[in-house]
Amino acid sequence: TVLMCRGKAMRDFKGPDCRFVNFKKGEAVYVYYKLIGESTELWAGSVGSDFGYFPKDLLEINHNYSNEELELPTDVSLTCF
Repeated sequence: TVLMCRGKAMRDFKGPDCRFVNFKKGEAVYVYYKLIGESTELWAGSVGSDFGYFPKDLLEINHNYSNEELELPTDVSLTCF
């Protein structure tokens, strides 16, 4: 897994289920995947030790780590345990 970029949460987010990562405004969010297909508004990343999806428009990118973008089709989804 390649770390693509880091951003700052522009507002609080609480996901609808366990596939999503929750964060508070101002927290650092690390992006690993940009989803393509039906859910192009979602990215996957981590906040602390939590990993999951979040709406990309809630993130203000402030550092790029990789020029390579790793895109996953939306049918490859995280599952709840």
